[in-house]
Amino acid sequence: MKFIELNLGSHIVVHGYDKENKEVTEQVTVEGFSRKLVALSRIKSVSEKYILTDYIDGRWIYWEYDGTFEAVNELLKK
Repeated sequence: MKFIELNLGSHIVVHGYDKENKEVTEQVTVEGFSRKLVALSRIKSVSEKYILTDYIDGRWIYWEYDGTFEAVNELLKK
C-alpha cells in the first residue's frame, strides 16, 4: 500500500444522508495542521482547499490541507 505525507487540519465528516437526502455532516475545527500519512487508495479527489478521503462505515472526510494544489498533485504523481 502506498502513502503520501500531508499536513491536514480542520475537516468535515460526512456521516450519510437524512430522509430528505441531505448530507449529515460534522464540522471538526482544529488549530493548525498535523502531519499525517494517507493511503493513496483512500483519496477520492483533491480541490484547491480540500482532499476528500473515505473513512470507516461508508463515511467521507473533507480535509483542509496546508500547501498548494500543485504540490499535492506532484505528490500524487510520484
